Amino acid sequence: MSTTAAATGSASCRFAHYFVVCGLDPETGLEPDDGAGESFEQSPIHRSFKSRLLVHYPKSTDRNPFNKDAVNMLCMPRGLSFRTQVDCLESHFHSFTVGFEDGSRSYGFVHTFYEEVMGAQIITAMQTLHRMHHVEHHSASSSSASSSASSPSTSSMDSLVSSLDESDGESLATANAAATCLGCTGSFDPSHDTLYVSKALCLLTPLPFLGASQHFLSQLHQAVASQTAPPLPLESYIHNILYEVPLPPPGRSLRFHGVQGPILCQRPGSCELPLAEYPLGEAFSLLGVDNMVQLVTCSLLETQILLYSHDYQRLMTVAEGITTLLFPFQWQHIYLPIISTPLHHLLDAPVPFLMGIQRRDDAQRPSLHLPHEANLCFVDIDNHCIDSPEGLPAFPDQAELVRELSDILQHFGVPLQGGTLTKPTPASPHLSSLVLEDLMEDRTNGNLRGEELEVLERLQALAWRCGGDKMLGEGKTLERVWKEEEEAMSEAKMNIQLREVFAGRFATLFSRYEEFVIHSALDLDSWMSNREGMFNFDKGAFLSAQPVTHLHFLSRFLETSMFSSFADGKVISRWADREPLQQLFDSRLERERLYDTDQVDSPGSHYRKCSTLFESAQAIERRLLKADHTAIHPHLLDMRIGQGRHQPGYFPKLQADVLIHSQSINKRRSSRVTPSRICDTKRMSAAGELSAPDGEQRQKHSLARKHLNQLKFLDMSPQVIAQTHREFVQGLLSECRLKTKRMLMERMGKESVEVGQGEANITGLQENTLIHGLCDLLERTWGHGLQMKQGKSALWSHLLHFQATLEKTEVPAETPGAEQRKYDDGGVLLRGSLVQDMRFIQTMSEGLSEVGQARAWISLALEKKMLSQHLKELLTNQELLRQLYKPHAFLLCEEEREQFLFHLLSLNTVDYLCFTHAFASINIPYRVAIIPMKKLSIAMATVNPWVCVSGEMGDSGVKQIPKNTQEIFFECKNLGRLSTLQLGQENSGLLAKCLIDCVMVYNEITGHTYKFPCGRWLGKGVGDGSLERILIGHLVSPGGQEDSGRWTGTPPELASPSQGVRAVLGSLGNRARVLSVEVHEDMREAANNLVKHFHKPEQERGNLTMLLCGEGGLVPSLEKFLLHGFKSSRLFQRNVFVWDFVEKAVVSMETADQLGHPPCSRLIKEPPCDLLCHYVNSISASPRNIGKEGKFQLLVCLGVRDRLLSQWLPLLAECPLTSRTYEDGALMRDRAAVCSLSRILRTLNEFAITLETSLVKGVVL
Repeated sequence: MSTTAAATGSASCRFAHYFVVCGLDPETGLEPDDGAGESFEQSPIHRSFKSRLLVHYPKSTDRNPFNKDAVNMLCMPRGLSFRTQVDCLESHFHSFTVGFEDGSRSYGFVHTFYEEVMGAQIITAMQTLHRMHHVEHHSASSSSASSSASSPSTSSMDSLVSSLDESDGESLATANAAATCLGCTGSFDPSHDTLYVSKALCLLTPLPFLGASQHFLSQLHQAVASQTAPPLPLESYIHNILYEVPLPPPGRSLRFHGVQGPILCQRPGSCELPLAEYPLGEAFSLLGVDNMVQLVTCSLLETQILLYSHDYQRLMTVAEGITTLLFPFQWQHIYLPIISTPLHHLLDAPVPFLMGIQRRDDAQRPSLHLPHEANLCFVDIDNHCIDSPEGLPAFPDQAELVRELSDILQHFGVPLQGGTLTKPTPASPHLSSLVLEDLMEDRTNGNLRGEELEVLERLQALAWRCGGDKMLGEGKTLERVWKEEEEAMSEAKMNIQLREVFAGRFATLFSRYEEFVIHSALDLDSWMSNREGMFNFDKGAFLSAQPVTHLHFLSRFLETSMFSSFADGKVISRWADREPLQQLFDSRLERERLYDTDQVDSPGSHYRKCSTLFESAQAIERRLLKADHTAIHPHLLDMRIGQGRHQPGYFPKLQADVLIHSQSINKRRSSRVTPSRICDTKRMSAAGELSAPDGEQRQKHSLARKHLNQLKFLDMSPQVIAQTHREFVQGLLSECRLKTKRMLMERMGKESVEVGQGEANITGLQENTLIHGLCDLLERTWGHGLQMKQGKSALWSHLLHFQATLEKTEVPAETPGAEQRKYDDGGVLLRGSLVQDMRFIQTMSEGLSEVGQARAWISLALEKKMLSQHLKELLTNQELLRQLYKPHAFLLCEEEREQFLFHLLSLNTVDYLCFTHAFASINIPYRVAIIPMKKLSIAMATVNPWVCVSGEMGDSGVKQIPKNTQEIFFECKNLGRLSTLQLGQENSGLLAKCLIDCVMVYNEITGHTYKFPCGRWLGKGVGDGSLERILIGHLVSPGGQEDSGRWTGTPPELASPSQGVRAVLGSLGNRARVLSVEVHEDMREAANNLVKHFHKPEQERGNLTMLLCGEGGLVPSLEKFLLHGFKSSRLFQRNVFVWDFVEKAVVSMETADQLGHPPCSRLIKEPPCDLLCHYVNSISASPRNIGKEGKFQLLVCLGVRDRLLSQWLPLLAECPLTSRTYEDGALMRDRAAVCSLSRILRTLNEFAITLETSLVKGVVL
């Protein structure tokens, strides 16, 4: 195969896709750039004008169509810039990137320089504009001179300084010389001024070959600026880079030739991290290590990221640095590191984005008028600082990660605290180590045989040893060239080592992620059709295996599109080839498992430094030291006579016919290529075809996953902008549907595995993550189409406007069915009111920001199950909506808005405690109502009861209920989810006894109602004679019969006794005998519930007291076991209590010990028996009068806590009293049943059980 065939392959195998020239089109003339956002008060010489795409070659390539407008905008984001000879005329470089729907990217590298304007029409137009500006400015100055006390010279200098552009780099002396008249800056006089205009040379490549592209364009410009003509016409070099330079094969380096010398580029191998040449050291130096880690965290959690700098290349350096550190994950949303002023409407996007804006004239953040900042990470690169969103979790092991990164940066001499990374900027580009003066002067343009090149290498080594100070071209010495190469080598090694550290952290965090991927679909079609309804990753199981310190970050990261796409890729890999990044990550995990024999079960439990730093740096050093392949050299093309003439300082008009298509290479030149080079080109051709970025593998994945087409955001036509905002509206609606569906499925999944009533809601980590995602969605929705920024939180700003509107109209902000209640201070509480919730949030002493207040209001409304209702009320004020929002805003799209509220309404079907858990230190007003059984109550009016409410965050203390009332209002610190209630009385009064059905506790802020069933007597001489009851509560559904007294002043009346009372009343007669099988089943179920409770993550555990003492809990189940087969000697017998049997059994044991009865002597001497007697006696001696049922409950709780209950049961069964107390078929007389129950209870000994204070208060052991 000839080198021609290898070099002229498909476009996907070429080094560059397009060569572009942008600048001033003399035919269209000067056209002001209206979208640049500049003031006409500026001098015309400092204004921006629309640039034009002058030429691009080739016209189009396969699978990579050319977008003329987008490329022109990104090449010259500020349009045309004019200068005179007194201005700074230095060239500058920047780059950009564009993403496509298939996930690929195209990288643009732009070299901008200033070229003298030769067209008389342009010069005349500029002069005319300057004269018009001069007249307007002087007329305005003269009109204000009479009212201004400042001197003319001072005004002139103030105006001059304010109009200077930071990028111009003009000194004050230059500005004074340019100000030839008062109030007129940047003057232009064609008689003595030379006019220059910017022109951009751009190279579009499929991979980020930053260094090689920059060198090629710089050499091209230097050839134009040089007084001597280059060895060949510029068309030869452009044709060579477009058609004859292939992509380097993976794991190899390639040398090709520019105008002034060879250029080296390299490409990582298949087992290395993907190519990324943007200098990470510069990004870390500009922002600092801590800020960069925080910025990577923001990108992983998909916050909105806005970069801000005066230098376009800094924007690209930081943006690309962030995305390259995300491996193996990929940014899924808007990615535009450079946006011009006409694209600032994209800041209104209600989706995550990563965008960059150029700073102008020392402008600060407030001048940007950002529509919403609740979830925005603002990165001020020039000032080396970032402002991240509130509540951002720390990256796992962030302190250790920062130290490891700092060690690498210090090793390479990079400042750590944030500052400009100074590098030498020579006039000529970096040269390869193979370059010598002889090679540069060779008029064959370096087309040497392999043997000749080897000789030159030896000559250079000899020259370096004999005298490195010999001057080369452009005033450079060999020592200088060597130093520049060393700097490039050091930068490349530092880049790969920094990336390896992050890749190693992700490998540690997700080393076992494959075990949690759920493969539920049979084929790709079924998976795609049910994609939204499927869970592809077991997040709960994954989080339960992670260290507690990592959970805050990981729980939020698992909810991102970035991770969902990663998990989807793993599922898709069953039917199609894996994506390259995921395949590389999986292979790294396999290699780590193979060679890492010290890996523990929980790899994320301790920090492990990266072990591949030396290996990765060595691989890239090997490729950069010596080129593996050499591309065909530039050569003469079949050009017309007279074309390609050199005119110093002017980029020539290129001959289009030789650049549109590839030309065949001269046979004579092909014959000079060595056989080894032909062999290399064969390998390059094969490798290039296999590693094409847009190969078949990408096509397979594109069927199942869609990437965001970034090009559509660069289209500024009104139709496309309207369509973009319409897509934003549909995207918000779709996201709301998916989020609410996920929240419901997560909640119902919890309910399906919940046991009893141990959990009443999603708790802890998962709840916080889901609620945070909902708050973020609402903030982005309310920020879409906002007319003017009112604060960091768009939602809270709208609420404040709504509140102010109601106050102006002086209309009570009551919703239908809302009632009022006056407190002692005379304030009025509007129940269920949107404004009432706002006022409570505003009075909270938590020091919340606007964003924090908005999130608190959302959490409160969600907990009250009124979020949809509140937002609907907020949106009823159409006039306020039209004042605050633009026509394309989501909130003005009526149909989508109604669907949005409908999805939020579905959240009312589940319970949340997000507000209660988030604000533990605030004061909450509670109302307690005692519900008596009126038919059986003797004298409720004479009872003087008291209550003490306990929750997961504390208790209220004893609250005395006034006489002749059944309810009490009090305010105390947030108790959290309520669990127990102590109800007692002082036994004062003539008939101080009553039958209590239940006690209701109302949270006046969140609207939660808790029911504490009782069904027992309270008083001496009835029931078990208890003066104090410990009641176990549960959350009741709002709107039901139990909640009927929620907003009324008196408790609801019950028509019939509760089930608990019926059981008590029924026990006055013959006690029904319960089947032994059912009793056994109840005991196993109660114990199993406790085991499941402790096997759940701590953040998701429910109420332990409910599992112990509530309905179906351990205490009532054990009571059923002990009551089974209990003898009933009399027809009419009072209630039989298990505590009576336990007390008698203890007395029997103690008596037997004193009398020395042989049958009991062995049992009495054992420690469990002594402890049983001690516990029972201590409980009996307690000053609390909790009754017999309460004492038995306390004994069981203490026994299971101290791991003694399983030992006490056989003691009671073997006691002589048992045979006299129980019938022959009783379970207590069945040795097998007792042993079985003892084994069940023994399973609870492995858990550390902590009892609530209300259960054990007053007992001294």
